Amino acid sequence: MGERLQRNVEDLHLSNLTKKFGDVAAVDDLTLTIPAGSFFALLGASGCGKTTTLRMVAGLEDPTSGRIAIGEKDITALRAFQRPVNTVFQSYALFPHLDIFENVAFGLRRRGIKKVEPAVNAMLELVELAPMARRKPTQLSGGQQQRVAVARALINEPDVLLLDEPLGALDLKLRRQMQIELKRIQTEVGTTFVHVTHDQEEAMTMADTIAVMNAGRIEQLGDPASIYELPHTVFVANFLGQSNLFAGTRVATNPGMLEVLANGVKFLVPTARNSAPGDEVIVGIRPEKMTVLDIPDREKVPSGNNALEGRVVDVSYAGVSTQYLITLAWGQNITVFEQNVVVGDRSSVGDQVLVHWSPEHTFGLAGGETLLATTAQAIAAGV
Repeated sequence: MGERLQRNVEDLHLSNLTKKFGDVAAVDDLTLTIPAGSFFALLGASGCGKTTTLRMVAGLEDPTSGRIAIGEKDITALRAFQRPVNTVFQSYALFPHLDIFENVAFGLRRRGIKKVEPAVNAMLELVELAPMARRKPTQLSGGQQQRVAVARALINEPDVLLLDEPLGALDLKLRRQMQIELKRIQTEVGTTFVHVTHDQEEAMTMADTIAVMNAGRIEQLGDPASIYELPHTVFVANFLGQSNLFAGTRVATNPGMLEVLANGVKFLVPTARNSAPGDEVIVGIRPEKMTVLDIPDREKVPSGNNALEGRVVDVSYAGVSTQYLITLAWGQNITVFEQNVVVGDRSSVGDQVLVHWSPEHTFGLAGGETLLATTAQAIAAGV
């Protein structure tokens, strides 16, 4: 079945795409190629331009300027129904009076196709709902309804399937199951999926490539691991996961390694992991890369590791890991995640501790940015 469903698709090209609402550019001169057959995610906070971009690709919004093409075919001026593009929304929008089979068959019947059974049955098998073909949408769970919506969109054989916050209405456990299901479906069909979301985990779980958007532009583009492990800007470092950031100044450059002085502490940053063009450098480290030790155990810190002293002000047990909030000597709070590999081996509120990590996990960002600005923006946007 998977082989039969596979189709030849072409790259989606967005060229100098701009959308203005009055004087505000919701999408600002966006140029992007989405590879054929990929699972691509547009990730960003509310108001960053990701949904406007999706609506322009769908034909639901006219660009102010720019071009949209699939392969060599320019679709910028085509009406929504003329484009080889279908959209799955958060609301599913299933027809309540039709059973699942007829919901999926709707697009084919609308095009005048009389023999719909083979295609509908194949699509229901793909989304693993064949035994429920004659049930009504209200008899299905939220996750099953979402799969029906995907099947109804895919049966029209679009070159591109657009997913607009498709899992937002599901609870956490079901959302995680559906992330796996959607990736499986995309892999079997081979259609290009473009997924719009503000959920970092969703994007990282499903997408081959992520474009992190901010203020109508792409802040960083790449595979999930590359963007997470090596963010290029403060916005990306704060938006995709959490980061501890320290503003400092380069004081020396050794072979393969920078020395950066921040708040009186010297940090080592690999030159290959430094994005700062000048001497002002923001030192960054992800919370799970750090280790917490009691002060008397400082001899356990490997030679050459970056290290900080501080006081534990909060401890949150999360099963898999423990999250520490630690106040440093200059008053800045940092977050540390430690995996719970030893039962009961945790620091307590009030403990003086030493936090250390390997320089190879450290990254450097351009100085001059506000360290917490993007975190505050994301919270204000409700993400």
